[in-house]
Amino acid sequence: MAAVLRTVTETVHLAQGGAVNWLLVTDDSGVMLIDAGYPGDRDDVLASLAKLGYQASDVRAILVTHAHIDHMGSAIWFAKTHGTAVYCHPDEVGHTKREYLEQASPLGVALRIWRPRWALWVTHVVRNGGLIREGIPTAQPLTAETAAELPGHPIAIPTPGHTGGHCSYLVDGVLASGDALVTGHPLLARRGPQLLPAMFSHNQDACIRSLAALALLDTEVLVPGHGDLWRGPIRAATAEATATAQ
Repeated sequence: MAAVLRTVTETVHLAQGGAVNWLLVTDDSGVMLIDAGYPGDRDDVLASLAKLGYQASDVRAILVTHAHIDHMGSAIWFAKTHGTAVYCHPDEVGHTKREYLEQASPLGVALRIWRPRWALWVTHVVRNGGLIREGIPTAQPLTAETAAELPGHPIAIPTPGHTGGHCSYLVDGVLASGDALVTGHPLLARRGPQLLPAMFSHNQDACIRSLAALALLDTEVLVPGHGDLWRGPIRAATAEATATAQ
């Protein structure tokens, strides 16, 4: 099923793929991606760019919230094929380069695969290249100076926990929260602001602390890495996620 493209603001556009989201940020200086889906989402990423009048070579940069394969997958191809600059939080650079890997243990997933929801999700992961271990050797830390030159002038909001260097981004009043705060996921039974299951996080206590940091932001538009767009005071979303955290 093709990704659904939705305009959030004049400059921010949400693409919802089969299991993960990415953002396209446009202005007079060009187009930038925030996250890039699984490797298998590449055609959908390209299609979402085309709907806005761009092609792969037009992408000025890709910001990754974190280096899990469902968020950086297509960025591997962009960097390798088009030399696209890929940026992340300084503490996530080594992870993005695959100098190390922080993710759910295969055993933890295997123990749950008998559940129908998990079996469907694992099938999606495998079909979309989610088992590759390739990194992005050219990944760079995002500096304030670099961000100021990118479309939308994104502001980095460090939100460690899901991974050690997870980072959210604020652009045109929209919070791109990656996996620091989601509103849905194929493995989750309910919709609404929440954290992912603790087994997917490097440090769940840090995830909760990051929610407190997000609560201080003055924004009422949340675009998560998984789930639907959410509108309302961000502190209401973080309060709901904190209350249901496990």
